[in-house]
Amino acid sequence: MNERYIKRFVLLMAAASSLLSNVAAADDKFYLGHYASTPEDIIEINQVMQAFQSAILDKNGKLLSSLVLNSQILFSTTPSQKELDHIRDTTDEHYDGIAVGGFPAFSNFVSNSKTALQEKFYNARITQDDNLAWVSFDFEFLEDNVVTNYGLENWQLIKTDDKWKIFSVVWSSHGKPPAKP
Repeated sequence: MNERYIKRFVLLMAAASSLLSNVAAADDKFYLGHYASTPEDIIEINQVMQAFQSAILDKNGKLLSSLVLNSQILFSTTPSQKELDHIRDTTDEHYDGIAVGGFPAFSNFVSNSKTALQEKFYNARITQDDNLAWVSFDFEFLEDNVVTNYGLENWQLIKTDDKWKIFSVVWSSHGKPPAKP
């Protein structure tokens, strides 16, 4: 083994050891993992999810807009390294993978689509602590009743002025699902 690989191995083992000791140290922290959450807030967060789906189905950009904190929220898929490299090599060496246009582009797409649109959520998980919440779910996006994209989607929400608002939407993107084996 050459010296460079040995150094990398030692650094990796030190990092892993540090991580494990930090995880073990949390065992006596009884307050960790206990969140200030109410059934009413969980119901309201579910209502935001349902309204989001309805807005897409009804092509209602105004309703979509009412669900987000502002038009500049993080709203992007996570591109593969291959996609990042291609764009960096051909157009923009500084490209970081964050979609141009974000939420306004999506809202415009939904509002002006000539085809039927729908997003279906599966296996939703909500974690809420006081005025902050995370929603994670598997999704399918359909155009004309055909799945054109699927993956994992994560939202961050904040409760402000007694309303839950989405302030971050990030998702993986796999395109059309493969044929069933």
